[in-house]
Amino acid sequence: MFRSLAGRGRLGVNKAAVFGTTPAIPQAVSQGNRPTLKTPNIRGWTAGQTPSVAPGLAVKAFARGLEHPRWIYQLPNGDVLVAESASLPNGIRDFMDIARNFVMRRVGAIRRNANRITLLRDADGDGVAEIRETFLEGLNQPFGMVLIGDTLYVGNTDNVVAFPYAEGETRITAPGRKLMEMKPGGHWTRNLYPSKDGTKIYVGVGSLSNIAEQGFDAEDGRAAIHELDLATGRSRIFASGLRNPVGMAWEPTTGELWTVVNERDGLGDETPPDYLTSVKDGGFYGWPYSYWDRIVDDRVQPANPALVATAVTPDYALGGHTASLGLCWLPASTLPGFGEGMAIGQHGSWNRSRLSGYKVVFVAFEDGKPVGMPRDILGGFLTEDERSAYGRPVGVTLLADKSVLVADDAGNTIWRVSGTN
Repeated sequence: MFRSLAGRGRLGVNKAAVFGTTPAIPQAVSQGNRPTLKTPNIRGWTAGQTPSVAPGLAVKAFARGLEHPRWIYQLPNGDVLVAESASLPNGIRDFMDIARNFVMRRVGAIRRNANRITLLRDADGDGVAEIRETFLEGLNQPFGMVLIGDTLYVGNTDNVVAFPYAEGETRITAPGRKLMEMKPGGHWTRNLYPSKDGTKIYVGVGSLSNIAEQGFDAEDGRAAIHELDLATGRSRIFASGLRNPVGMAWEPTTGELWTVVNERDGLGDETPPDYLTSVKDGGFYGWPYSYWDRIVDDRVQPANPALVATAVTPDYALGGHTASLGLCWLPASTLPGFGEGMAIGQHGSWNRSRLSGYKVVFVAFEDGKPVGMPRDILGGFLTEDERSAYGRPVGVTLLADKSVLVADDAGNTIWRVSGTN
């Protein structure tokens, strides 16, 4: 198996020093208010075209023609819910806002917002959804979805809402019940993940900005994972200093919660790396004052050395600016040739000289800890010259039949990855 260059269409093992448990992180070089910008044009997929897939695996479209599908959730009866939502343009305050809006439009992230959840049903079991219904609409940038008992919880950008659910129904028309308010904007996705006993929901809330440049008060309650108690309706910050925690998953050996986090921009192609980490109750992970192993970001003023001294070092580096968003646990032999570990959807960079991410990778686990280098599951989202992208992977979800679904928001497709047998 050969080395896979970050961001390219070729598949293999990622061997760069910026991956793994002991990454060699280059020294930071501040780019000021004009960071490196490089984005592909979104080309989309032609009829019959698919991403490239690791040997021994097969990929096909589970559903096409969606409107910026971001996140996936499977209901107990096998129905698949897809959150269709998109970014909103920033208000213009400085060059960074202008650059972000330009970049997000170019890569298809800022567009008409469907603000809905769509239900997909593969009634005949052939791996393609032939039934598609609007399940919920009139939402506000919906993302995370969790069913507990007969209640479906949805993470809008500004709140968590509960809806009554009856098995097999293809549409919910009842009004939602608001449980938790959040500040909208910035990193707007609000992923939801249930506790193992179903009494609580963990809510990922990203930062408003890159390094709190709009003030620390504006970041209050952000860059954190919250724990929402369903019995009392009260929430608390479970872990903080996580710039943009999105995907979450339970690791079964240790019983720990894990997440993937997008780190800050403007310090170089590989500095700092995005990461996969276990989440400690009460843990602080550095943002905005420091990154990785308590490396201080001198751009953040006033500094807070006392808080930096408490920062938890993440478990596993995923490379700089890969935009690792999707996360799910794969038991051993879920996919042929892959053991147990985490599947990670890397949405792809826009702020480095050579593109990274734009793939789905696998990180193996042993005794509850990540080991080795990431292996590619799905690639081919970028052209070789990096000028165009066919799509951008986001959410990853393991289905009951041991296939893996991948939400491709720029390609407007849900991909299904499985064994070739």
